[in-house]
Amino acid sequence: MTSSDAVFEGLDTERSREDLADLDARSTRAVVEQIVADDGTVAAAVAAAGEQLTTAVEAIAARFRDGGRLIYVGAGTPGRIAVIDATECAPTFGIAPERVVPIMAGGTATMTTAVEGVEDDAHAGTRDISAADVTGHDAVVGISASGRTPYVLAAMDAASQCGATTIGVSNNRGTQLSQRVHIGIETLTGPEVIAGSTRMKAGTAQKLVLNTLSSASMIALGKT
Repeated sequence: MTSSDAVFEGLDTERSREDLADLDARSTRAVVEQIVADDGTVAAAVAAAGEQLTTAVEAIAARFRDGGRLIYVGAGTPGRIAVIDATECAPTFGIAPERVVPIMAGGTATMTTAVEGVEDDAHAGTRDISAADVTGHDAVVGISASGRTPYVLAAMDAASQCGATTIGVSNNRGTQLSQRVHIGIETLTGPEVIAGSTRMKAGTAQKLVLNTLSSASMIALGKT
């Protein structure tokens, strides 16, 4: 195990839970109840980041007023969640589709097919920000459960260099992502029912955060 692997496994989102060691031996009803109970903790984790969410919404709304865009950046599950939220903004709020833009590691093909390694391609993160013509008028939101996805970190560094307002959404405390953006939003959802499966609680929290960022920003702009 490398030192990098050790750090990754030490993250709350990656830890195994001793109380769930017998998960595969439980009844279906018990498993369902466990998953639902865990999901019930997510809203509180998001609410605890209310101050950071408020700051981020105000920054996004300001960029919109300047004629800028809201740009999401993610890999894997966070990228798919970003695509969903961005795609729904145009019909929901009557804005041009190009005002809320999702950037997903590996491109749109990875929306339905997992592609190994794209989340580790830092060069692609830099390249995709350049291709999107990011400027100081934009707000760029990077999403990563671990807070250390190379593609996302590189993209956020590139966005910052372009003068954009950068916002990080992660699910661990004191992440690299939070340290490299203007506004860090950390929703501490803890270890998953299935160890390391951050499409579960972490993904649910990311969905709530992106819904809040886009919806509250549009409300502030009088789009509802």
